[in-house]
Amino acid sequence: MNKLFVLCLLVHTSAFAWDALPQHASAPAENPMTAQKIELGKKLFFDPRISADGTVSCNSCHNVMKSGDDGRPHSVGIQGKEGGRSAPTVWNAAFLSVQFWDGRAKSLEEQAKGPMINPVEMGNSSHEPVISRILKVPGYVEEFKKAFPKEKDITIDHVAKAIATYERTLITPNSPYDLYVRGNKKAMSAAAIRGMATVQSVGCLSCHSGANFSGPTLPEGVGFYQKFPRFPGSEYDKKYDLTSDSGRFQVTKNPEDQNSWRVPTWRNIALTAPYFHNGKVQSLDEAVRVMAKTQLNQDLKPEQVSDIVAFLESLSGKFPDQKMPRLPDISGKAIY
Repeated sequence: MNKLFVLCLLVHTSAFAWDALPQHASAPAENPMTAQKIELGKKLFFDPRISADGTVSCNSCHNVMKSGDDGRPHSVGIQGKEGGRSAPTVWNAAFLSVQFWDGRAKSLEEQAKGPMINPVEMGNSSHEPVISRILKVPGYVEEFKKAFPKEKDITIDHVAKAIATYERTLITPNSPYDLYVRGNKKAMSAAAIRGMATVQSVGCLSCHSGANFSGPTLPEGVGFYQKFPRFPGSEYDKKYDLTSDSGRFQVTKNPEDQNSWRVPTWRNIALTAPYFHNGKVQSLDEAVRVMAKTQLNQDLKPEQVSDIVAFLESLSGKFPDQKMPRLPDISGKAIY
């Protein structure tokens, strides 16, 4: 029996703590939160100039003016190139111990660097062109001095730290569920309350545990993964092409990681269709049926599906207002 399955069993069989989402995310000691760094990171997050052709920003695929994704089965990068996976939401990503569907980034800082040099996403040949363009913008040079006053040079690590700092502000607390577990028993509907009991009784919480419903709290860089499908052979494998992408195996080359994935959050899941790593499932109720069959080997009754969907809808939190930033400009010359 593998260690992951044992951990799932321990989570499922122990008394489950219904925890509310924290109001704030913690930051690593080497990258403390500051107002200057948050503001700089926000501008970089929205700035398409960090892409090779000036067309793609972080916000292009992780739109914080809505649910933190792009609503596509596969995200689209520079020159209309299409990736192979659906963009996960950036909202509450600060509560994940690893990033990307396959967990290949150990932190938000590491994740921020990846898309810049991905040929399908932002398309830079290396991080050097990113820094070169930033250095051409006097406003950015001044803002980096304020955000990193002890640093002489601007490096890609500083860019990543600023973006990650802004992303740690993207928290959606105070959902109906959060209010309910804090004592307001009128915050959730009767159907949602039934669904809350159902996800526990059928075993969903063996993986979707914790306040973020993405697994147990683990040290940064230690991912929580699950096979998908865990019970292969159902009609859904072929219908939704669940196994052609080998998931974490592409990172580790370990046969045990074949078709394993970082357990995604349930937070705001009602707002982030289409579902799963390949965006093949269009509706939340169908996603619930697929998960019950492929992960728990259960065929849920229609009323169970309806109640679980109601509970998942209760996990949509309050989105803090996001004001589009004015990006620092350059006068009298082209940046590309």
